[in-house]
Amino acid sequence: MNAAETRALLDALKAATQQGQRAAIATVVGVQGSAYRREGTRMLVLDDGAQVCMLSGGCLEAEVVEVALEVIRSGTPTVTHYDLSEDATWGLGIGCGGSVDVRVEPVEGDDPVMGAWLRALENGELAALVVPLKGEGRLLITPDGATLGDLSPTSLRDFAVQAAQARLGQLEPRAVTLAAPDGTPVFIDISMPPPVLVLYGAGHDAMPLARGAHDLGYEVHVIDPRGAYLTPGRFPGAILHDLAPEDLAQFTPPARASLLIMNHHLDRDRVCLQHALWSGAPYVGVLGPLSRAQGLLDELKAEGVGFSDAELARLRAPVGLRLGAEAPEEVALSILAELMAWRRGYDGGFLSGHAGRIHDAHTHAASPALGASPEQ
Repeated sequence: MNAAETRALLDALKAATQQGQRAAIATVVGVQGSAYRREGTRMLVLDDGAQVCMLSGGCLEAEVVEVALEVIRSGTPTVTHYDLSEDATWGLGIGCGGSVDVRVEPVEGDDPVMGAWLRALENGELAALVVPLKGEGRLLITPDGATLGDLSPTSLRDFAVQAAQARLGQLEPRAVTLAAPDGTPVFIDISMPPPVLVLYGAGHDAMPLARGAHDLGYEVHVIDPRGAYLTPGRFPGAILHDLAPEDLAQFTPPARASLLIMNHHLDRDRVCLQHALWSGAPYVGVLGPLSRAQGLLDELKAEGVGFSDAELARLRAPVGLRLGAEAPEEVALSILAELMAWRRGYDGGFLSGHAGRIHDAHTHAASPALGASPEQ
């Protein structure tokens, strides 16, 4: 579930609470075979039957709303299994060939764990919520090991803390259901900070890229020494930085940020590339052909600026998926598609002919790092 969906759900929940409405949150906690969405997808259901966000392509929502209304009335969480197969007698007759498990729980205003979890989602804080799908209790866990709530027995709690912290250490942690040593199915939901995209350059082609990233829930930063280009009208929702190349040290990219160099100016691009590669950011992209990025590296090397193999391994050029993109909006789509594939561990290839689960990641081998010698 991306940051934009989470924001919409939380805004609707806040408005409903202010109006005195009761609500429940439905969460996909298990997927077997093919399904439209993955574990961690959430939907809000209000006591009048209204819903916000979707768990599928429209297949499950009516069924889940009925379950959620009963949960709101009873106050008791429940997990329901939905068969999406073509068998219209025993299943929903949707034809996806898989099944999903959906947990629905009421939103109770006096529940400290639920309150802390909703605040973590709203503030974009890294945290995990662990819920046993059989039994009671839940545990909120932060990366530093702090916890709120409880699980029993102690062995289940220890497993939950260890498994949650392992996932929180990943670049792009995703929700998952795991089996504890005693066989108890345990759902680990994840709250993540919004992804961050930093654009070095505020030219015309940066505008659709910033707009598209913002629509996908990114926190967007735009850096350019030309203050006249840095306006909310050109970059709505973005954080703007009027910085000359020699002042880039004043800007530290947020953790896990993706950086993209697109000044269309060789001198600025060269300085920005050095700043980006030395920042420790896991993704550094250079717009334009491979020869241009290699030229920037060669010029920096001639100036005595070198990079480690680890730094060069984070460099991607040219950026984007091979879509035949030409117009700025098309290039933006190509870049955003690559960023999504890279963050989630996919190779960005065609789905046509893929016989496995649509959401299974298949990552190809990494290409040789730019700037590395042939023998490497």
